[in-house]
Amino acid sequence: MPTPTDARERARGRILDLLRCPLCRERLAPADGALRCPARHTFDIARQGYVSLLSGGRRAASADTAAMVQAREEFLGAGHYAPLGRALAGLAREVCPPGAAVLDAGTGTGYYLAAVLDALPSAAGLGLDTSSRALRRAARAHARAMAATWDVWRQLPVRHGAFDLVLNVFAPRNGGEFHRVLRPGGALLVVTPAARHLAELREHAGTLAVDPAKEERLSRALDGHFTRERAEPLEYGLRLSAGDIERLVAMGPSAHHVAPGELRDRVAALAPPVPVTASFTLSVYRPR
Repeated sequence: MPTPTDARERARGRILDLLRCPLCRERLAPADGALRCPARHTFDIARQGYVSLLSGGRRAASADTAAMVQAREEFLGAGHYAPLGRALAGLAREVCPPGAAVLDAGTGTGYYLAAVLDALPSAAGLGLDTSSRALRRAARAHARAMAATWDVWRQLPVRHGAFDLVLNVFAPRNGGEFHRVLRPGGALLVVTPAARHLAELREHAGTLAVDPAKEERLSRALDGHFTRERAEPLEYGLRLSAGDIERLVAMGPSAHHVAPGELRDRVAALAPPVPVTASFTLSVYRPR
């Protein structure tokens, strides 16, 4: 009978077969705690399990910090965005086969990739992110997932037509590359915040408003390569404690706009628990 270790190794083998050396585009293979191509370009596997594909120690300036990752892990672990994870997993079941190859572009801690892999028996996943701090969690998020450092704005280190499904949850959108790595008939699932998302916290807690031009930017990024097949709204209510709100602000870009001490003072003035709206749009795209 197959064991969890067997499943992990099979998934790892499938994803390795899809990876390409970011320097010469040749295949990668395991070699002494690293991955190496025939030209001997070598990429270390960190002790936490993720692969360091960004060469020369490169790290994007926008990569999540340790504090942001910890806040996100705690907030997501409390289940506040579990309905979003379930909705994304449901769409994944509809648009791709159980044994799919899944790419999560901008995976963060791997929370949503894990939800999708749970819904797709025998599927294998690859999560890419610039933050090594986040990838320490992503590498352990699911037995059938691998994680690697990469900047989604660059050419993705995988072969053409390799994936059945690309996930893009609150992350940068590289339409040309997403199209290149999807197989014919594959799907791109994009999650964006809707206008009412966290509206109750904007004035007092410092959460950023949703960009009114986000739909235009989304179209500009994807319309040349994809057709939007459908868009599913998801909205529900949360009741957040002071700690929940602090973690919510600290885990995303709003963290750069309000200091921790100031945030605590603002949250105390809200008299938690605070009713808050979670509002998202889940879009299914097909390659043109």
